[in-house]
Amino acid sequence: MGLSPLCFVFLVLMISSSDYIASSIVYATTPDGFLPNGNFEEAPKPSNMKNTVIIGKHSLPKWEINGLVEYISGGPQPGGFYFNVPRGVHAIRLGNEASISQDVVLQKNSYYSITFSTTRTCAQEESIRVAASGTTVDLPIQTLFSGDGGDTYAWAFKATSENVKITLKNPGIEEDPACGPLLDAIAIKEILLPHYIGGNLVKNGGFETGPYVFEKFSTGVLIPSHPHDSVSSLPGWIIESARPVKFIDSKHFYVPSGSSAIELVGGRESAIAQIIYTKPNVSYLLTFKVGDAKNNCPGSMEVEAFAGKENVKVHFNSEAKGGFTTASLKFQAISDRTRITFWSAYYHTRLDYGYMCGPVLDDVKVVHDMY
Repeated sequence: MGLSPLCFVFLVLMISSSDYIASSIVYATTPDGFLPNGNFEEAPKPSNMKNTVIIGKHSLPKWEINGLVEYISGGPQPGGFYFNVPRGVHAIRLGNEASISQDVVLQKNSYYSITFSTTRTCAQEESIRVAASGTTVDLPIQTLFSGDGGDTYAWAFKATSENVKITLKNPGIEEDPACGPLLDAIAIKEILLPHYIGGNLVKNGGFETGPYVFEKFSTGVLIPSHPHDSVSSLPGWIIESARPVKFIDSKHFYVPSGSSAIELVGGRESAIAQIIYTKPNVSYLLTFKVGDAKNNCPGSMEVEAFAGKENVKVHFNSEAKGGFTTASLKFQAISDRTRITFWSAYYHTRLDYGYMCGPVLDDVKVVHDMY
């Protein structure tokens, strides 16, 4: 029995609609974890590869690619390169102006942080452009903060709709076409805005709310400069310097209190601040902890803290075995808002690799001074 003309037209429309849906699929994701194929271990088909170059816009599973994108296996490479892929076997390398993107379903008006592992492959200047929900940032990756290709960055945004396209791109400032940054792993986490706890005027003073940390492998998460705290991977805090600060967790580092802290890895180029609400002419007490992350970073460390018109220099002699000291600063507020700021006075490097490290900051509190 044959199909009537009307049924045939309906069947064609159904097939066409299915093809359209399949080509424009949006991958749902959880608020905390890898993006679909975020570790790139799901490989393109061999027929969609020419040596290491991926051929076809949709040939990298779960991703859309534009430009020259390579599918890399860790280890020695042609031309004398060696690519370390610490979070698995495979990674993506982006050529000039090349990008990868993925559409995900998120909660509208919620805040999210993208954590991604990236490293430069040449000694020249490289950066990564990250975009989502109409906001874009270029993150320089010229400075290496770990010796195994494991530098990890975080960047936050507000979801302006339920369907969000996340894009990572090589903006093409590197002239050598043989160079280009590696992307090793990409994850996402919903960032909940912090609240005041127990009379502490500092939000997220223990740094317990922060970006996604890779569970099986972590060299810390670098949070780059951010001029304000409205959308941040470290909510409540402003990263106001040329160098990033490093978010560290107690599973992989020594942390003075709780499950996470901040490592000031860039000396005076790595500063962190928060603006708190105060009452003019009222006295307050700022307390905090300074220590080392037990990451082979010994030496005489100094953290300088500022609040109102006062400041204090806190010394800690790191033997790279962990440990901390507690410091305090009394100050009088001169307005209804007071900026508290911390930075490391010196530059420090690790003994094993020579990469930048620094003192740990944790457990920041401001309360009314009762004495």
